[in-house]
Amino acid sequence: MKNKKIVFTGGGSAGHVTPNIAIINKLKASGWDITYIGSRNGIEEEIIGNEKIPFHGISSGKLRRYFDWKNFSDPLRIIKGAMEALFILRKEKPSVVFSKGGFVTVPVVMAAKMLKIPVIIHESDITPGLANKIATKFATKVFVTFDETLKHFPKDKVLFTGSPIREELFKGKSQEGRALLGFHEKKPILTIMGGSLGAKKINETLRQILNELTAQFQIVHICGKGNVDQSLQGVKGYKQFEYINQELPDVLAASEFIISRAGANSIFEFLALRKPMLLIPLSRNASRGDQILNAQSFEKKGFAKVLFEEDLTSETLRNHLEALKTDKEPLQRKMAEDSAPNTLDIILQEIVKTAK
Repeated sequence: MKNKKIVFTGGGSAGHVTPNIAIINKLKASGWDITYIGSRNGIEEEIIGNEKIPFHGISSGKLRRYFDWKNFSDPLRIIKGAMEALFILRKEKPSVVFSKGGFVTVPVVMAAKMLKIPVIIHESDITPGLANKIATKFATKVFVTFDETLKHFPKDKVLFTGSPIREELFKGKSQEGRALLGFHEKKPILTIMGGSLGAKKINETLRQILNELTAQFQIVHICGKGNVDQSLQGVKGYKQFEYINQELPDVLAASEFIISRAGANSIFEFLALRKPMLLIPLSRNASRGDQILNAQSFEKKGFAKVLFEEDLTSETLRNHLEALKTDKEPLQRKMAEDSAPNTLDIILQEIVKTAK
């Protein structure tokens, strides 16, 4: 190929950005020229900045299914974003655009369609979000993480690829993870994370029974920005972090159990690492319910235990953790039986084919 140039887009949460990193690293190694378009001041700007990839911020507006006064102004932001994306794409001249999701992607894929640049979309969740539903109209191909998602997209566009997993996650060293945390080998490590923005109810419930849990586990608590409890600093067997980036592979390698939200990208990473997980999906009050469907799919396949946020109390958390410990081996057996596709290879082949 003469023009090995690609523009990535995706943002609003880390889940719309980190899977792109897995693909970006592979393309870098193959000599591709990579640029990223995201929202101004979004989490994607920081994450992509750490990867030393050129980043362009554009205007973006949220698309809502409910009444809000911003529904009158946000379409103007989307139109403005499309014009900005049009200017960037004309300048960059990529042979393909790869979109991971989030509202910032809509103006980018619209601009790509206007310039007749092929667009590939990757949908993480079982049911597509509104942004990807709209973006599909402008897409050349749509990749999906769950096989259950195939029915939601046109047959001539959709392809089941699975979730792209960052290769560095498989290179983690448990010994280095324990050394970083100051933990020993005599007690299992439980890692708790609530997504890139944290999870208030999970944080509060965990801390209510912290003394009880540290008797059984050494706990890594990734609690989100601004959610570190200073009064608990120095508690033996308990380490708090707002966010873990470079050290995450080592921390996960050292971890025996995981408590997490049910964002698709994260849970597929835990599946690939064979980590028994207790999933506490975002409730329907705080989301469109996609995490609930993700969690139920994993529970049905025997990969995870699920505790709904509406049912989360210190008692139910205690009971579900006990069940997680008891069923550790059956969960790992089911995860080992999973015949996941060779996602990165499939995606890379399709990118090359689409770009041509």
